[in-house]
Amino acid sequence: MTHGRRRAASPDPYVIVLFGATGDLAARKLIPGLFHLQASGLMPDGFTVIGTSPDQWTEETFANHAVQVVNEFGSNPAEGLPWQEFASRLTYVPSSATDMRALKAAVDAAHAALGPDARTLLYLSIPPFAMAETVTAIGANQVSNARTRVILEKPFGTDLASAKALNALLHTVFKESQIYRIDHFLGKEDVQDILAVRFANRMFEPMWHCDHVARIEIDVPETLGVEDRAKFYESTGAFRDMVVTHLFQALGFVAMEHPASFDAHDLHHARNAVFEAMRPVDPAQVLRGQYVGYRDLPDVADDSDVETMVAVEVYIDNDRWRGVPIYLRTGKRMAAGRRVITLTLREPPGLHLREDTHLGPGRLVFEIAEPGSFTIHFRAKEPGPTVTLGNTRLVSEFATDFDETKELEAYERLLHDAMIGDATLFNSAEGIERLWEVSEPLLQAPPPVQPYQPGSWGPSGIDRFAAPLGWYLPHEH
Repeated sequence: MTHGRRRAASPDPYVIVLFGATGDLAARKLIPGLFHLQASGLMPDGFTVIGTSPDQWTEETFANHAVQVVNEFGSNPAEGLPWQEFASRLTYVPSSATDMRALKAAVDAAHAALGPDARTLLYLSIPPFAMAETVTAIGANQVSNARTRVILEKPFGTDLASAKALNALLHTVFKESQIYRIDHFLGKEDVQDILAVRFANRMFEPMWHCDHVARIEIDVPETLGVEDRAKFYESTGAFRDMVVTHLFQALGFVAMEHPASFDAHDLHHARNAVFEAMRPVDPAQVLRGQYVGYRDLPDVADDSDVETMVAVEVYIDNDRWRGVPIYLRTGKRMAAGRRVITLTLREPPGLHLREDTHLGPGRLVFEIAEPGSFTIHFRAKEPGPTVTLGNTRLVSEFATDFDETKELEAYERLLHDAMIGDATLFNSAEGIERLWEVSEPLLQAPPPVQPYQPGSWGPSGIDRFAAPLGWYLPHEH
């Protein structure tokens, strides 16, 4: 296979500060991811990683922790010269919102060592309750400057009012161009591949229209339960945790008009235009479920009405998608763990099929995995003396078609993008606030949760919800 590849940009020197460095995200994704970027030649020539948190760890404790988490979660073992080079750039400084003096001194010292071209990257891997005081302290202690970029983890508020308040707070310390609101779902190679398949292939772009597409599904069931996140889930639920962020953002990629260019500004404009055209979510078009056993978890109320699963039907009122139902579903403790985006095609005009063929519709199916696949489901003539149609498919397995060793994990890709100043795959304040705005009717009047058994596809009405075709999942085609 031939490839059109652009050389990845080389970042400026960086002082990288990991707030929440002793936490789970840093252990599973950030520290291993930074090391993989270094091993892949994508880190700056000069950089320092400063881990920080309220935990009173020593540099030695943090160094030992880094070895452990890289070996457990990373794609490269913590050994040999590559690890020695990376480990020499790691340090740790305890800090809190009430005392960032030592952190400020460490950042200044790192900048002095790296030279005047060095930038600062602040990664705020911290709980929502700590966001306001941490951001305020960063500004008060001058840990940031005009050459600073900051990455924030979701949630970006819990409703429209809180999202606006968070953005207003951020803008007291940072310019909007400095803020990178991360959504790891958008960092997955296969979400980005939707743009490549559609816009780089003339055979697909004309089909991306209500004249040809009957419905769209974005389906992200999970087999894991809430586990130790029960306290967090009680204050959020599946809709806030997954739909407003990941699924709506993915819909922006699927449904956008052709952008004027593929730079961050024009892609943000195209995605935000989708959000502006979305109808407010109608509570009557939402099914909320809660798996049996959720209320037995610690920190969960005995009469909790928090959803662990949600299905939503939405519409985009523009010329391209008018009248096309869009179904989104996600949930915990469901029958399978999948990430699938499906465009179901309309029946071709004037074709009369035998009534007993029971053929499935044509579909374009993107399996969002690491690596994933793209499948075209279509009809062809079965062998034999009569014209009898059967279902068949063409499959592009990205692991087979491309060199998967070049693939970056989502957080790795987004870390690198933030360092080079590419905000394409990050969320904007405008987009986030609009999505909370269209969600307001549901948040104000949610339908009651319905129970479902762990290992199922949701409450009893889940198939009727997406009638008449039902969901592409759970059926295998």
